[in-house]
Amino acid sequence: MSALSLAARDSSTMLRRNLLHARRYPSLTLNLLLTPVVMLLLFVYVFGDVMSAGMGGADRAAYIAYVVPGILMMTVGGTVVGTAVSVSNDMSEGIIARFRTMAIHRPSILVGHVVGSVLQCLMSVLLVGAVAVAIGFRSTDATALEWLAAFGLTALIALALTWIAVGMGLVSPNAEAASNNALPLVVLPLISSAFVPIDAMPGWFQPIAEYQPFTPAIETLRGLLLGTEIGHNGWLAVAWCLGLTVLGYFWSKATFDRDPS
Repeated sequence: MSALSLAARDSSTMLRRNLLHARRYPSLTLNLLLTPVVMLLLFVYVFGDVMSAGMGGADRAAYIAYVVPGILMMTVGGTVVGTAVSVSNDMSEGIIARFRTMAIHRPSILVGHVVGSVLQCLMSVLLVGAVAVAIGFRSTDATALEWLAAFGLTALIALALTWIAVGMGLVSPNAEAASNNALPLVVLPLISSAFVPIDAMPGWFQPIAEYQPFTPAIETLRGLLLGTEIGHNGWLAVAWCLGLTVLGYFWSKATFDRDPS
């Protein structure tokens, strides 16, 4: 069997292991999934009229269309927090030390976490998207190609944030620290253009909201789903994703390959 076949076999084994963990311990996934659903319902039914009035008198249906892409990105950020916690648990409970002594492809341990996390992110996005459709979200102007591009962008964002979350989990001494370290992945969507346009924010705060990875991703996804102009946000979102993926990969690999003390 070739080295590539062995790597694929071991990676699939680790992926199956992580998916079984997610199935046997659904409480963490459920908690992370409930947060964006609650935020969606809160901003639509509690703050929807006020927020839409502040956006030029748009109605609630228009605000639902505006806020859903941001909630979907928030779902990805929240889901990968569970990955950081899972990686930290593996490191602190000794199973990684056991894996190090076995004749397996060592990067497959990280690959299993990453692929499993991306799959969970996409499933979470689909579930939150179903809730959004149930409360009135419609994407009638998007073509099939734009839907495919939106799905690809979501997967790319999930991949980038997962590698960052894996690195956070590896450097965290315990699950609680991993959850705290990954908190920016949940907070950043809140201070982006997810809920209000950047032009409606205070002048001193606009650069913070504009020059961060979630804002171009949200604007690109919004343009794809609603059939509006994307402008320069498309290549900015892809550049952020590629940069974070490379950074997270090399950070995670260097940390994982370091001999444990």
